[in-house]
Amino acid sequence: MRFGTLGVMRLLIVEDERRLAVSLALGLTAEGFAVDVVHDGLEGLHRAREGRYDLIVLDLMLPGMNGFRVCSALRSAGNDTPVLMLTAKNGEYDEAEGLDAGADDYLTKPFSYVVLLARVRALLRRRTRQAALVLRVGALAVDPGRRQVTVGQREVALTAKEFAVLEQLAVRAGEVVSKTEILEAAWDHAYEGDVNIVEVHVCVLRRKLGAGWISTVRGAGYRLVDAGA
Repeated sequence: MRFGTLGVMRLLIVEDERRLAVSLALGLTAEGFAVDVVHDGLEGLHRAREGRYDLIVLDLMLPGMNGFRVCSALRSAGNDTPVLMLTAKNGEYDEAEGLDAGADDYLTKPFSYVVLLARVRALLRRRTRQAALVLRVGALAVDPGRRQVTVGQREVALTAKEFAVLEQLAVRAGEVVSKTEILEAAWDHAYEGDVNIVEVHVCVLRRKLGAGWISTVRGAGYRLVDAGA
């Protein structure tokens, strides 16, 4: 089940209580997040490994693989995506075990949605501060933390989606990035439209940034290069 928005921040909810999962997804989507939902631990682990998420809301008691094992497997593989663990248990031991497994925060059911939203935002702010390195290619600067783009002294106003496309190119500056890779990173899994939507956004970026920054590699994708080199 997938809930898509134009928001840049992407969340994965792994929760087998379907009513709760849908309720959380709808609420978080209304807050501007792009949300994917799965109901099984093994599927959650697969999705977390294959997708690019800013945060994972992970239930403890799951079919297939429990939340402890999912979180441990992610951390063992070097995946540092923030994890907010949910559980119906309320023992001190369970909280300690969850944190030992690599969870960043812990919420016991039943909980207030307002509290969950506050925890989500706090974890995302922490991650943004840790990862907010400015990406630079010549005079072009892409600042993920502030969602700001400048070319020299000129600030470039971008929509959330345009920024997401440019950020993917900037993270892999000098490399060829395919349309499919950009689509998977900048759009959530709910998008089922034409992959050429990426081309439309690249055209807009070229107009806003100026000539020479984004080159087309025919049949392969796009490459962000130094227009002043």
